[in-house]
Amino acid sequence: MRAALALALLVSGAAWAQMRSVYLEELTSPEVKAAIAAGTTSAIYYAGSTEQNGPHLALGKHNVIARYVAGRIASELGNALVYPVLPFAPTGEHLKYAGTVNVSDDTFAAVARDVAASALAAGFKDVFLMGDHGGGQQALERVAGELDRQAKRGGARVFYVGDAYYKAEERMRGYLDSRGLPTGGHAGLEDTAMLMFLDPKLVRRDELARAASAAGVDGDPRRATPDIGRALLDIKIETALGEIRRLASAR
Repeated sequence: MRAALALALLVSGAAWAQMRSVYLEELTSPEVKAAIAAGTTSAIYYAGSTEQNGPHLALGKHNVIARYVAGRIASELGNALVYPVLPFAPTGEHLKYAGTVNVSDDTFAAVARDVAASALAAGFKDVFLMGDHGGGQQALERVAGELDRQAKRGGARVFYVGDAYYKAEERMRGYLDSRGLPTGGHAGLEDTAMLMFLDPKLVRRDELARAASAAGVDGDPRRATPDIGRALLDIKIETALGEIRRLASAR
């Protein structure tokens, strides 16, 4: 019986390796179970946002970036699956702009807590929480700390990956500064370049000049290019991976 079980796990692991997707929503429940049995024991939860991004960027900017970055991180780790991106965050400062969706810190934290708890229940041993939007970072850190204390009793861990936002932002600004390019914040060159690389149809190029002085935009997006976007995304991924690997090695 033990030999049969071992063979079944081997076969399921081999099948998983052949059909693998890192995105949880693209898998069936048996496939997720097989992935965990084959050693895919890390789960990534990356929150996005739906908010105004000036006249030139689509509302779902953060969601597009978060899904791509999380997928790349999971692929690099080789033992992780990505939970669906939460498309909402605390965005009250943008509510005066049409299309923005705001959730409270408590709601944002509650969703992160329940998703992380679901990942633990599924059998994942390391759960990583991060967010692409500035609002909600403290909530994610708080939730990770609370759940981690409980998860340790069962041999699992829950981590907040703050470098995916704070340190990555700092490194991206350094990259642009070193090339004489303008740095900014919300919907500026950085966001515009990343979206140009990921999904050009979500960027209104004919609005870039107006966006440079538009309300709700921090920075000048006019010099953004897909190549800059690719480089900035690589920085985000590398920075997040560095912290994730440090956290996992110290568990």
